[in-house]
Amino acid sequence: MTFLVRVRTPCRLHFGMFSFGHPDQPQFGGIGAMVGPPTVNVTITSSDCFRVAGNMAFRVLQFVEMASSAWQLPGLPGCEVQVQSPRDHIGLGVGTQIGLAVAAGLRRFLQLSDLPPNELALSVGRGTRSAVGTHGFHRGGLLIDAGKRGGESLGRLAYRVAVPESWRFVLISPGDQQGLTGDLEASAFARLPPVPKEVTPQLWRIAEEDMIPAATSSDCAAFGDAVYRFSRLAGECFAPVQGGPFASQEIARLIQSIRSVGVPGVGQSSWGPTIFAVTANDSAAQQLADWLINSSHAAAASVSIASPCNQGAEIVTSQVGSSRTS
Repeated sequence: MTFLVRVRTPCRLHFGMFSFGHPDQPQFGGIGAMVGPPTVNVTITSSDCFRVAGNMAFRVLQFVEMASSAWQLPGLPGCEVQVQSPRDHIGLGVGTQIGLAVAAGLRRFLQLSDLPPNELALSVGRGTRSAVGTHGFHRGGLLIDAGKRGGESLGRLAYRVAVPESWRFVLISPGDQQGLTGDLEASAFARLPPVPKEVTPQLWRIAEEDMIPAATSSDCAAFGDAVYRFSRLAGECFAPVQGGPFASQEIARLIQSIRSVGVPGVGQSSWGPTIFAVTANDSAAQQLADWLINSSHAAAASVSIASPCNQGAEIVTSQVGSSRTS
């Protein structure tokens, strides 16, 4: 019997959404990329009763309760779940990755069949808006979510391409701020007017004609310029609740400061506060990181360098005397 399961999944950057507020169009959608580190790590071991250890304990309990109900289990499974992850609600999709990692890990621990992305997400209440993190959990890479129509539980994956392995994302997370989530996020969406109908085709043109070709041809500068234009245009649709295309004037100033030193590809991930800047290699990433750390532009911010991740979650199951990876 399986007695140990380890799940390691990348985190998600989100560049912006295509559309919302129009019942006759696919809702939400958007573009993002998977990076790691940072990663979410889940370990599930046998126990005489259900236990939770590590950070995010309350969220893990919620996910296990939801999954147990969705799968009609007789009760919480006899295991200990331990999670190590970055801080939640900073624009890296940590909540979705924890939920999916816990659900996928439990399926392996209980020796149940793997679920397709939509069913796995539904079992832990993820993917209600963006599907980038869900598809990224399974496949990694640069992902374009076409959105979902009424009755669909998960947005359709339109494109998935590999991000050049040499590229690096510099991540800047200002202080102890966090983005909108839960009821606050739902309230924000309720207050937002629909995305102007002329904006959605513009966003799709940037994605299909500029961003994807730049990624496939390893043109980091062109990719970065497309990401910035997409992120800013998509962000303008959130101005009624953010006050502008980005979550704060501080973030807007920092993005412009980074662009002023020759890095075109800068944006806000999801609701923020994490800012990302895409660079062509380790050297360029380190140069930008050093400039940020040694300047006043990112005071009190956490600065790190992330690699693109072109594969989905890694799940390792161990049995007595053997192990296997999938």
